[in-house]
Amino acid sequence: MLSPSCLKQHLTRRSGIKLALSALWFRHARAQESKTEAQPVPDLTHSIPARSPQAVTGSQFAESVARMDRPEREHAILSQILAGNLPSFLKKLVSVRLSSPAGTATIFVMPEYLAIGSDADFLRIPMNFHTAKAIAARFRFLLPTRKMVDAIYDQASCSFTPQPLPAGPEMTSTEYYRNHNTMIEKQSHTRGFAPGALAAGHKKDVVLTNRLRWRPTQIAIYGWHRAKGMPIQPLSTVHGAGYADYSHGIRLVAEMALVEGKWRSVRDVLRDALLSSTLSDEGTIRADALLAHA
Repeated sequence: MLSPSCLKQHLTRRSGIKLALSALWFRHARAQESKTEAQPVPDLTHSIPARSPQAVTGSQFAESVARMDRPEREHAILSQILAGNLPSFLKKLVSVRLSSPAGTATIFVMPEYLAIGSDADFLRIPMNFHTAKAIAARFRFLLPTRKMVDAIYDQASCSFTPQPLPAGPEMTSTEYYRNHNTMIEKQSHTRGFAPGALAAGHKKDVVLTNRLRWRPTQIAIYGWHRAKGMPIQPLSTVHGAGYADYSHGIRLVAEMALVEGKWRSVRDVLRDALLSSTLSDEGTIRADALLAHA
């Protein structure tokens, strides 16, 4: 048995070792943190043009396309958005965290669905798959996966209650687009939602999925959650790629993400046999044409 004086010396030495180890661990953790912080943050929206002060508002755009057929309207949508006619708050990307046994990833997404117009007067604008792909490619963004859509809904600070309109041929009309947008705006004002906050639950998402490898002429839609884990729309590829209706929304995801603290291409992660599980519940996304740059 150690004498009291020896015991005191022994405990003092052990305490000193513990303190030294704690200091080493703290210095290592700070070094790792600094390494992550030191990484330059890319400008993820640099490919989106600035909105012209002379650009039409959402209301004006809706009026201008009201009598167009669907192909003409799609062309008008593409022209306006590629010219940068979208609300400025869409460029203020929001981080969304995802994880799997393979690791963690933080993606950066537009807080709302693509819209045409100014911050004060904008129209959330559905579009077909061809138009959505062209915009995503030009802006160097991607469409989300089903897992991303779930994570966005779970982490949204503004959760809408879905408001379906009666089904029928009118679902693809500009009037339905405008009416549904008005309903969303009323709900937003009633609940005090601020523009630029991460919002979800008010439309279905057009998504990336491996199902499009076997059905490349279709559009994939998913979401419109009533609550966590309760989407109205299960993953579907029923409609052709040229279809769009009032319930569809286009949420863009930046092409770069933080994966285990390092900037990585989302395209590369989705193709990675191990890391893809952080961003996709289908494993690797093999629809290469959908992941390639335009």
